[in-house]
Amino acid sequence: MAEVHIIGQLNQAKDFPKKHLFCKWHLHIGNNWKIVEGRREGQTQVSFSQFDNTCRWSYPIDIHLATAGIQGWPKIYIEVYHLDWLGRAHLFGYGLVTVPTSPGNHMIDCYTWRPFGSLRERFVQYFLGGGIQLRCPDVIFASGERYKLSTEAMGVVSFDLSVVLRNFSNYGVEYY
Repeated sequence: MAEVHIIGQLNQAKDFPKKHLFCKWHLHIGNNWKIVEGRREGQTQVSFSQFDNTCRWSYPIDIHLATAGIQGWPKIYIEVYHLDWLGRAHLFGYGLVTVPTSPGNHMIDCYTWRPFGSLRERFVQYFLGGGIQLRCPDVIFASGERYKLSTEAMGVVSFDLSVVLRNFSNYGVEYY
């Protein structure tokens, strides 16, 4: 079987409206894929900076995958949360990034967003905290449905990933 090694880190978040952020991530793969080694999901620690608008996590990612075909190429789905002064976690953004298909080192920025909501929902969010969440997060993976959402841009999450491909030429896949 062809193999993909994803090694790197979920590096940092920047340009979010508040500090004290953490991130949950999940590897989304197709049916042809199998995880040989590594974790499919994880969560960073809470981080903040007093001096700039950047939260540095440096959370390690190390996954070894095997596949018989390239359909369902891996994607990393993220949710960024803000931890308020009462210890409550509020959703601050969703994001989705495709793992690069070429081998080597890659610096990837994942632009996050969240549902915009009605005037009443935004009013409640401003005074009581919390955030508007998707009832079914699977809509993020369906590009035909995603454009129907009313959203607002949030911050950027950065990844440093190294991708190693092995035995793809045995299956007729060429990469450059």
